[in-house]
Amino acid sequence: MKKTLFVLAGVLVVASMLLAACQPKPTPTPTAAPATEAPTQAPTEAPTQPAAGKVQIRWFVGLGTGTNPDQVAVQEEVVKDFNASQDKIELVLEVVPYDSARDTLSTEIASGNGPDIVGPVGWGGTNFFYGQWLDLAPLIQETGYDVSQFDPGLVKAQVTTEGQLGLPFAVFPAAVYYVPKMFDEAGLNYPPAKYGDKYVMPDGTEKPWDWNTVAEIARLLTLDANGKNATEAGFDRNSIVQVGYVPQWQHAMHMAGFWGAGAADFFDADHNAIIPEPAKQAWTWYFNGIWGDQPFIANGALAGSPEFGAGNVFNAGKAAMAVTHFWYTCCLADFKNAGNEFQLGVLPANPNDGKVHGRVDADTFRIWKGTQHPKEAFEVLTYLVGPAVKKLAPTYGALPARAEDQQPFLDAKSADYPFVKSWQPLLDGLAYPDVPSAEGWMPNLNEAWNRIGAFGDLMANDGTIDLAQEIEKLRQDLDVIFKK
Repeated sequence: MKKTLFVLAGVLVVASMLLAACQPKPTPTPTAAPATEAPTQAPTEAPTQPAAGKVQIRWFVGLGTGTNPDQVAVQEEVVKDFNASQDKIELVLEVVPYDSARDTLSTEIASGNGPDIVGPVGWGGTNFFYGQWLDLAPLIQETGYDVSQFDPGLVKAQVTTEGQLGLPFAVFPAAVYYVPKMFDEAGLNYPPAKYGDKYVMPDGTEKPWDWNTVAEIARLLTLDANGKNATEAGFDRNSIVQVGYVPQWQHAMHMAGFWGAGAADFFDADHNAIIPEPAKQAWTWYFNGIWGDQPFIANGALAGSPEFGAGNVFNAGKAAMAVTHFWYTCCLADFKNAGNEFQLGVLPANPNDGKVHGRVDADTFRIWKGTQHPKEAFEVLTYLVGPAVKKLAPTYGALPARAEDQQPFLDAKSADYPFVKSWQPLLDGLAYPDVPSAEGWMPNLNEAWNRIGAFGDLMANDGTIDLAQEIEKLRQDLDVIFKK
């Protein structure tokens, strides 16, 4: 896997599938999910004529995961199973290498020959084709499809101003990953494992589990080469060997999302740029965590150093806490091989409104709005998010959205990490999806996302900036970008 550091718009986390189009930055900082190498296989050929008497539905794979040979084989099984289950639709698979999938799909859509179904795909890949997806709400109503089988929040998370663009399929909630040994050595209690619980300080006093409390205990967990924590006299910020917190592979937009700012909050109806208050709060907290008098987050240079895992700080055993998603369990081999163990706590609340603002990365399937067969395409889509989950979820490395389908995934994770006492904090995070999504559509999305990512770079690498001025400059630049 390529360990790159900032997810660009679009495949923006297809973090759920660990597939992102990424670009290395001059100084590494720990703010993006890893990417997967694109396969080199040629695209599979979709037949041009359906079998006699059947409606042909094309399933396009390539904007996210699903393109390696093992995955293709499983997807071919799913196609065979579906075709054998009924006699009115012929489902055909079209797999395009990841690096060329976006261009291929653009060409097909422009020629009026777009596929009926696209996926698995996250918000990033979806947003590259903004305006091209079918609103499923009329079909859900017409067919009586039971959406109550999914968590209502996950269903709502697939709603945009264009309508109900998808149904829940693969989800990757977030939580606090923490190292019990580091807490024990500092004489600190562990983060709460249940939403609504308070954090208990060493003296027995209780505090709300919010970002301010995270900062307070993270300072006590940040150590220099002499063993002093960040609150002690003589602490040397230039010889930090352990930090209390890392936003593991989180873009600046993701940080804002954990405080309550979605992409749709960054512009108004006339595409005037806005920097929402939760984003300002999140970025101020992050910047102060790096450059304040009592730092508890590694700056870009330290986070990018070999000792700190070249960006994978938690995996390097250099952070006591990290906020990241379920997909991060892909990337902890060094951590585990070093004999380290982690446990899970619930996400902190925004101290200003007292609410938890979670983030759920998710992949699903879309129907192209130009399909000539919307009803048949919807039948296929409900099969993919329904009966096919048992085969597709394992090959995608995905947590299924429906609780009844999740146990095999959890069993596999427990085999990988037998020391984890409970995955429940991550599962409970499904109740806190980001609506609107931090990875939602913005005007001129790719350029806007990159500009916000560059701002994140600046915060991580330059402690001399006037943060308020830089936030205003960001707003001005986004205003120009949004109106292009």
